[in-house]
Amino acid sequence: MADLDLTARFLAALEPHRRLLSKVVRVYGRSEADREDLTQEVIAQLWRAFPRYEPRWAFSTWMYRVALNVAISHQRRERTRSAVVTPADEGALQVPGARDVGIPDEVALLYRAISQLDDLNKALALLYLDGHSQAEMAEILGLTPTNVGTRVGRMKERLRQAVASAEQEVA
Repeated sequence: MADLDLTARFLAALEPHRRLLSKVVRVYGRSEADREDLTQEVIAQLWRAFPRYEPRWAFSTWMYRVALNVAISHQRRERTRSAVVTPADEGALQVPGARDVGIPDEVALLYRAISQLDDLNKALALLYLDGHSQAEMAEILGLTPTNVGTRVGRMKERLRQAVASAEQEVA
């Protein structure tokens, strides 16, 4: 009975934040299969950690912290694995002209630019685009608010340059 209650509480807490999970997975997962694996890893880790969740924190803050840590670890493992295994050219596996259905070109371009950032800047971009304050971002990432402010400014400039460069390539 206690397990059913815990499961119900977990699912009730997770459901309103599924978009948060999708954003993290979209930025850190390279392919659709990788994003599916990462989604499963994040949900599994959230479930394992849920009994230790402190209700004094906003669930979304706790979830971001867990999801970002799992995503960064996943990406590091994938980098290590891909250094050992030579993958097929990802372009060879995609259908020409295929793109994510229902995502405007501008959003897809922004996601591509974010995916080129290092792990910390990817996390900052996600949190910034989700409208979190510097204090919230600092709490989630374990940085000072001043450090977050400085890093966000630099990250935004990198994204501006990457998007402008990508737009020039298309034109």
